[in-house]
Amino acid sequence: MHLFKAPFFKTLLMLVSFSIHFSSLLSQSKTLKGAIRDAHSDEPIPFASMQFKNAKTGRLSDSSGSFVFHFDEWPDDTLIISYVGFQDYKLAFDSSFFARANGSNTVKLVIKLDRGKYQNEIVVRKKVDHGLLMWKRIVKRKKFNDRYRFNNFSYELYNKLELDLDHVNKEKMKDKKLLKPFSFVFDNIDTTEGKSFLPVYLTETLSDYYFQKSPVRRREVIKASKTIGVDNPSVSQLLGGMEQNVDFYSNFIPVFDKKFVSPISDNGDDYYRYKVVDTQYVNSRKLFHLIFTPKRKGQSTFEGDCWVHDTTFAIQKMNLRLSADANINFVKQLSLIQEFSFVNDSVWFLDKDKFVVDITLIGKNKGSFIGRKTTTYRNVVINDSAVTNELNKNKIQEETILEPGSRSQPDSFWVNHRHEELNKNEKAIYVMVDTLLKMPVFHKYVNYINFIATGYLDVYKKYQIGPWFSWVYSNVLEGLRLRFDLGTNRYFNKKIILHGYAAYGFGDQQWHWEGDALYVIKKAPRLTLFGMYKQDLDFGQQYYDEISSDNIFALAFRKANIPIKFIHIDQKKLELFKEWHSGFSVTLTGDNKVYNPISNLPPKSIYPSATGEALNTFEASIKLRFAYLEKFFENNFYRTSLGSDYPIVDFKYTRGIAGILNSSYNYDKISASISDYKKIPPFGTLYYNVFGGKTFQTLAFPFLDIAPGNEIYYYNQYAFSLMNKYQYLSDRYVGVNLEHNIGNGLFRFIPFTRKLKFRQFWTAKALWGSLSDANQLYNTSGNYTFQTLNGKTYLELGTGVDNIFKIFRLDFVWRVSPKPAPAGSAPGFGIFGSFRIDF
Repeated sequence: MHLFKAPFFKTLLMLVSFSIHFSSLLSQSKTLKGAIRDAHSDEPIPFASMQFKNAKTGRLSDSSGSFVFHFDEWPDDTLIISYVGFQDYKLAFDSSFFARANGSNTVKLVIKLDRGKYQNEIVVRKKVDHGLLMWKRIVKRKKFNDRYRFNNFSYELYNKLELDLDHVNKEKMKDKKLLKPFSFVFDNIDTTEGKSFLPVYLTETLSDYYFQKSPVRRREVIKASKTIGVDNPSVSQLLGGMEQNVDFYSNFIPVFDKKFVSPISDNGDDYYRYKVVDTQYVNSRKLFHLIFTPKRKGQSTFEGDCWVHDTTFAIQKMNLRLSADANINFVKQLSLIQEFSFVNDSVWFLDKDKFVVDITLIGKNKGSFIGRKTTTYRNVVINDSAVTNELNKNKIQEETILEPGSRSQPDSFWVNHRHEELNKNEKAIYVMVDTLLKMPVFHKYVNYINFIATGYLDVYKKYQIGPWFSWVYSNVLEGLRLRFDLGTNRYFNKKIILHGYAAYGFGDQQWHWEGDALYVIKKAPRLTLFGMYKQDLDFGQQYYDEISSDNIFALAFRKANIPIKFIHIDQKKLELFKEWHSGFSVTLTGDNKVYNPISNLPPKSIYPSATGEALNTFEASIKLRFAYLEKFFENNFYRTSLGSDYPIVDFKYTRGIAGILNSSYNYDKISASISDYKKIPPFGTLYYNVFGGKTFQTLAFPFLDIAPGNEIYYYNQYAFSLMNKYQYLSDRYVGVNLEHNIGNGLFRFIPFTRKLKFRQFWTAKALWGSLSDANQLYNTSGNYTFQTLNGKTYLELGTGVDNIFKIFRLDFVWRVSPKPAPAGSAPGFGIFGSFRIDF
């Protein structure tokens, strides 16, 4: 019996033959595959159009930006890749392409599209504006799609921040003599993106984040933080999720220290044009592609696109980019991306954040670097009692907790807990930085750079000299003054820092000096003890942000024909500072000061004392301060305030006590202030400070309230620009200080000033003060009489141009009252300069 019937056997042979022939054809076919990505953010570009120029055939990339083409032979044609908002990319199948194929039947490509083409594509002339209708639907559904609609939620958050030097020329860098010890670093230069960049820094943070809607509470528990070479808790906290939250459903989106109007703001139609350009299905869900561009140039707006779910009108992915004329400094390109995914197959929740920025400090391609921050969200929990239980541990509204050992987790922990594996560059960064930190020459270079920037230089490892800008000074009393500072650093002791200086004036042939010490008993919450002994000139009042008189730069800025007031001070001070988690702090101070006026002030001889030394006081004071949720950047001993979202309140009571250290006076003083730095988008920022005080006794002028004057042309926000130092004396006073930075304001309407990114502001400073008859009489001598306002208003108004060449500011200030101005006053108008680095 035959095993197979003839017809079946023939059919089988035909199938086998066809399979062999088809396999042969496949083995000889040509395959082009790859992915399309944003050249700046490296994000995949979904549904990009791919069309052959001659054949007029093509397709779209898929939802992940990938594509595959099969050919019998490589076509003699040009493939054009296009996507709204980007420049077209043309891939020619010519000799260069065949060389790239190198005889292979398969070519893999990563095609990077550059930005462009928004402005001409978005013009809407239809009777029905579908883009505007889509925006309205998104806004209407915001309260149902924003994650902050939930009563509470939590998630595990993974933050990764990478820093790359851009446009690195390997050969030129290797030839530089100073960089030869670090030649191994240049082996990490990456050129895969068509341009060279050098990855130099990487940090990672893994934390659990908790949020509650009412009452609002936030908590972050940092489980691991990896910052090679940076052993600083405040840096770890700033890299956590508490400081990185961006809500695209909010009306305003933070970009560095500014706030930009969100394209899905409640009044976004006042700022943007919208257009629906496509509809696609992803995982059986219909998505609309919406693009948006600014209506007007120079405003704080984005350009970009988003994909919108057709049923819920929730954002599935949002891409925001800064336009070229955005008024922000040093930023060449910036991308903000957020992706959302379904949680429990029912609600959209944030899945991934990405922030990419190109910073150029000097020129277009000089001194530039790329920052890349990626944040992923896992283990999302919504409306659960476990979240509430965790938030109940909070002592204040917001808390960031660093778990013990979080900054020293082993590599094995990170391998098991990272949300995504490190790529080749990221792995190389850790090896490179670890090698650098072991090189003495690297620490030597860092020390020199720090010396130039901050003025301080570590010497003999445990000690520090500087600041260098106070080493040389000159004035009419001291002549040439040379000063030398010496202090300890963190290698000397982790809790105590010592500092002192000696200065010699070749004109008066006098030595001056100071010694001080700070003991950090506890860092968080802060508890410190500070002591100081000083014998030197007091050049008048010193205020925050002022160029001190004992400074080489002050020589170039001093106003002409204003006599310098010289007064010597012998001061002993002891201060205890205690802070609580709430932001409330107490400062207890004991302060002995002995003044000796030398020039252009009433002499010590007109203030005789029967009970002690003249102009000798001992003050015991208590200062109460409340700065809720104030944030700081800390080093080992000192810290810099990053501000608070709430007003900061200060109150101080001082008691002068006679008989201690030969002091002569009994008196009481009180003072208080409330200040705030408020962002008021889209109208810029507003700073205000309301202050006042009173002195209860008849006293010599150094112990009364001296209005803060300014005798140099460098603008000081906290002093009166057209008032001389020691000009107005008060024992009762109230004042207000306002500064409104508008942004580009009127300058955005002029192409030239818009391109230069000029910014506009206005200021107002007012003071009301009076002096009792007894104090007026006591402080009057034959050669010097202090002025007092006696209830009149001192008022200065100003405006000017900020952000000149990105760092300079010009203030034009008018003294409005009092009129007529008292004898010896500065002119009623002045121009002042200052500089700062600001985004």
